[in-house]
Amino acid sequence: MEIGLIGCGNMGGGMARQLIAAGYPLVCFDPAGEALDRMRAIGAQVALTSAALAQKADVILLSLPNAAVVKQVMEPIRSDIRSGTIVLDTSTSEPTTSQTMAAMGQDNGFVFVDGPVSGGPAAAEAGTMTMLLGGDIRAIEALRPVLDVLTAKTVVVGGSGAGHAAKIANNMLCAANLVLVAEAVRLGQAAGVRAEDLLEGINAGSGRSAVSEVNFPKWILNDRFDSGFTMGLMRKDVGLALDLAEGLGVDLAGFAGLADIWLNRSDKIADTADFNAITKYRPTEARGD
Repeated sequence: MEIGLIGCGNMGGGMARQLIAAGYPLVCFDPAGEALDRMRAIGAQVALTSAALAQKADVILLSLPNAAVVKQVMEPIRSDIRSGTIVLDTSTSEPTTSQTMAAMGQDNGFVFVDGPVSGGPAAAEAGTMTMLLGGDIRAIEALRPVLDVLTAKTVVVGGSGAGHAAKIANNMLCAANLVLVAEAVRLGQAAGVRAEDLLEGINAGSGRSAVSEVNFPKWILNDRFDSGFTMGLMRKDVGLALDLAEGLGVDLAGFAGLADIWLNRSDKIADTADFNAITKYRPTEARGD
């Protein structure tokens, strides 16, 4: 099984190293020459164009920034993708884009599966990502050997687009929990409770989350703020949640205020900062008080 990878940044590069270590033939394409140099260094082949990659691969992995780039990559190569190829989109995209790509696949003889991932670059490097899968179940089962290399856990959540809908909902909760746990920590500290002790109590109770159990001890309390996922990327995902809700007519009144913090009120925190830096947000600072 020859695997093609389009997008060799932090996430794609980590996946590439896992696949090479597992012995898979891998051909990579990325418009950035330095990214391809890194792929050559680990033993991957490189393609000069995405079309050349598509003509060789049995499985094509996409690790791209957003839905617009997924469309930009897929539309020109639709006729180059070989019949029977499975395209697995690990990007954080949009459900409607995945459904459009799946329909394109039906018209052109390939199968498109959405499989957005969680865990960040560290999990990509370790092969411990979680993947939420949507699409043809036979194609997903055919991907199992590859999924076993890249992930520690996979969840099939439905048909085409379901994976990206679930990922948007997941990141919406993560964004909300970062703001809320930070407020809980400040409340506890004002009452004389150390952050570490407060979190130990929360994590033993019903208020716990991945943010309180992982993000705070791993990246926030120690001031590391180096998860590899940026404020800009999470702001994009918050916007995706709002857009999806608007398109579906779903009222997200409870999330709206938290989304406003991410999108409008925390502008002193740069898009390039680690996304955990939202915990530094203070309302008085945002108003200039």
